[in-house]
Amino acid sequence: MSQPADGSPGKSITYRESGVDIDAGNALVEAIKGIAKSTRRTGADADLGGFGGLFDLKGAGFRDPVLVAANDGVGTKLRIAIDTGRHATIGIDLVAMCVNDLVVQGAEPLFFLDYFAVGKLDVATATAVVSGIGEGCRQAGCALIGGETAEMPGHYKGADYDLAGFAVGAVERGEILPRPDVAVGDIVIGLPSSGVHSNGYSLVRRLAAEEKLGWDDPAPFAREKSLADALLEPTRIYVKPVLAAIEASGGALDGPIKALAHITGGGLSENLPRVLPPTVAATVDLTSWQTPAVFQWLARAGRLPDDEMLRTFNCGIGMIAVVAKSGADAVLASLAAAGERPVVIGEITPPRGEKSSAKGKGDAWAVTYEGTLKFG
Repeated sequence: MSQPADGSPGKSITYRESGVDIDAGNALVEAIKGIAKSTRRTGADADLGGFGGLFDLKGAGFRDPVLVAANDGVGTKLRIAIDTGRHATIGIDLVAMCVNDLVVQGAEPLFFLDYFAVGKLDVATATAVVSGIGEGCRQAGCALIGGETAEMPGHYKGADYDLAGFAVGAVERGEILPRPDVAVGDIVIGLPSSGVHSNGYSLVRRLAAEEKLGWDDPAPFAREKSLADALLEPTRIYVKPVLAAIEASGGALDGPIKALAHITGGGLSENLPRVLPPTVAATVDLTSWQTPAVFQWLARAGRLPDDEMLRTFNCGIGMIAVVAKSGADAVLASLAAAGERPVVIGEITPPRGEKSSAKGKGDAWAVTYEGTLKFG
């Protein structure tokens, strides 16, 4: 037994004995090197292990780029993953919440970094989470170039962990969205969500408890799945179809796509107004798409009217494009060719009602709804 550095008697109290296992951290780095390598893309060729991640913008083909950054987490959807031991897809959600925010500004996601914090590091759990992050990066076309694992005994209890993600993208200087020429008569196109995505889960979990449902019980809206599996359906990543549609329809500078909105917390009511100039509003036809059954269950269990649903959940529309009417058919065709199922859900109109002096999230005047949600 080695003598303590200060010469005092007794056994050393090591970092491991205080709850931090450096060897487990090193084992995790080795386990995820292959995951990171599978996400390599032009501009990101370095291996994990450096003090910082490198990206070559010129090598990626950019001429006069503006960098766009986003960070996010997955909210209390993470609680379901932890409580049920289902960790395989939560990393996809983490990437999706960041890269979908980048693409709405016309940016191509370039690289991603994650932060994984835990009380006691379990290499298998962490590897499963990072595997999901790698899958999300592959879907988005960005490289996983680094991250941080923090083992913090006494701060997180039991198997609890937390996640944060950081994404950086780039867009050529003249191609940033939204454009200022959004005008009355433009068409609003919606892209279907894969479910609840990663917002509203504090309410989702409350309603599951009110209904006395266990996570392994059959989902009331999808009896072939457990409730946990159905609610952990990962957030859809729209990056590649949206970028392909922008390019195929003439580019962000002169093409018909003028604005994009990622429908996250605040739903349609608060996210669509964020990309509209103060001179216009939008009218959305709620009967134009089939709202997935999970939202019917949430509406029934919570006795929630349409207006509350529309400002809490995506209600089946995860991404919106505002498009010049003359180019709408081309954009719809491009999105369909890229594997999406786009639907025209409304149009840009003159403002109605009383508007605030500085429009932002919460200016419900900017969206008017026609009809009621059409549940499957």
